[in-house]
Amino acid sequence: MYPADFRIRPLANDETTLSALTALLMETVAHGGSVSFMHPLPEPEARAFWQGSLTAAAKGGRIILGAFDEASHLAGTVTLLLDLPPNQPHRAEIAKMMTGVSYRGKGIARALLAEAESLALQHGRTLLTLDTAEDEGAAGLYEKAGYQRSGVIPDFALKPHGGLTGTIIFWKRLRS
Repeated sequence: MYPADFRIRPLANDETTLSALTALLMETVAHGGSVSFMHPLPEPEARAFWQGSLTAAAKGGRIILGAFDEASHLAGTVTLLLDLPPNQPHRAEIAKMMTGVSYRGKGIARALLAEAESLALQHGRTLLTLDTAEDEGAAGLYEKAGYQRSGVIPDFALKPHGGLTGTIIFWKRLRS
């Protein structure tokens, strides 16, 4: 399922991982990725985001996956959010899907998504939800992976370089 020259694994809270995630987030935002931040994204802000995310992962509230190339460089990441309200123990969310610019088009995002789905099932989650920007988002990736479009919320967020974009809501039932 994975591209042959990449490995996917859950990420731990260490300095190397934190630095790699920080750089990937800053690159993604600089290239227009709508992942909740504005350009230019200051390094301390990106670092603080990932520090909080990695801390939450260490407590079991989420799983942050990383895809690594043969030289052990972080090529992409996705987060599986597990810490949801008590009335939603069957559900998880996909968040912060990012692939480094030089690694795009190699199947990394598809492989990260498949691994997140597998982990969701292992944690008893049978429904996944996610959102993506309407403009230049990853809607095509999610549709090819079997996600169903629920609808679009117009003018939901600012694009990293300015201007409003709608957000598409997707869902997928998982089968074991």
